[in-house]
Amino acid sequence: MYPELFSIGDFTVSTFGVMLAAGFYVGTLITARRMGEEGLDPEKAFTLLIYVMLGGILGSKLYYAVDVSLREGTAFLSLFFARDGITWYGGLILATLVGAVGCRIHGVPIRTFANCTVVGGAVGQALGRVGCFLVGDDYGRITDLPWGIAFPRGAPPTLDPVHPTQLYEIAWLLPVAALLWKRRRRSPFLFGEYIFLNGLGRMLIEIWRVNPTVAWGLTEPQWIGAGLTLAGSIGWLAYRRSEPGD
Repeated sequence: MYPELFSIGDFTVSTFGVMLAAGFYVGTLITARRMGEEGLDPEKAFTLLIYVMLGGILGSKLYYAVDVSLREGTAFLSLFFARDGITWYGGLILATLVGAVGCRIHGVPIRTFANCTVVGGAVGQALGRVGCFLVGDDYGRITDLPWGIAFPRGAPPTLDPVHPTQLYEIAWLLPVAALLWKRRRRSPFLFGEYIFLNGLGRMLIEIWRVNPTVAWGLTEPQWIGAGLTLAGSIGWLAYRRSEPGD
């Protein structure tokens, strides 16, 4: 794997950092096009990117630091300010909230903007998982399947072949992005479909991950995934019923 691209003095540019930045940028380009389709100013996508990016990074670090500090007793600040350690679900939650604030400030309808972000969000998340794969993070259980991959420079390193669950998630997210693009003009609440499918995919992929169970045989990400599928379903049904003619 290739965890580092190059260094400038003591500062190392990681492949994950580059792919994370690429994910935000490509996601914003797709969102800008969608906003244009909806009659909104596409340039505002780049303004709102600042809100979403700050909320996403802060939320992912907060979730990780709180979660690990409670489970392992590690100092919160040392976890929060470490370069590694982010949790996507924390980023999703705070990015959504801060993005909504940005919409209010800049006069963009929240529901329309949310619907415009989902295709770019799925593609951007897939690019982020490419970064996880390149640095050897978030892999799965040991396997003897022919596509098992060892991550000798991973986080943590492993010489045993494991499930490349980063690639599993990419294989889920890209078809999801294609489906959402196809449904972008027909769905009553495309953002609800996105978080439903995202949560469902994570619940399934967790079968091959190594996270410990927390209750009723489910891991913490599976419980969050279940919450997303429920929230997406409720939101979709609420908007479906509110449409004229229903």
